[in-house]
Amino acid sequence: MKQYMLSVIQPDGDPPPPEIMDSITRNLDALNQEMKAAGVWVFASRLHPASTATVLRVKDGDVLMTDGPYAEGKEHLGGFTIITAPDLDAALEWGSKLAQAIGLLPIEVRPFADEA
Repeated sequence: MKQYMLSVIQPDGDPPPPEIMDSITRNLDALNQEMKAAGVWVFASRLHPASTATVLRVKDGDVLMTDGPYAEGKEHLGGFTIITAPDLDAALEWGSKLAQAIGLLPIEVRPFADEA
């Protein structure tokens, strides 16, 4: 089995209102339970806003720290799910279910490099 990361790409800004967010949370909880029952779920988590990030980079032998996301943009990684799947087609099926559970946000499906 190979591992895949299903990334939720989220726009910057305020989260959806509670009536929408509550529905998304219920959908995600149900999908996580389905993934666990199928034996594909490894780990999943939401992330704090990109504004809470700290970027570290080496310059002239020193490590520089910068507040905020690595790249300025209107979208960022909002959360992710790690799954195991026999192949890309199976991972894409789970990614499709995640896209349906969340609604309007894009989902990126990517294999781990050491298992591709």
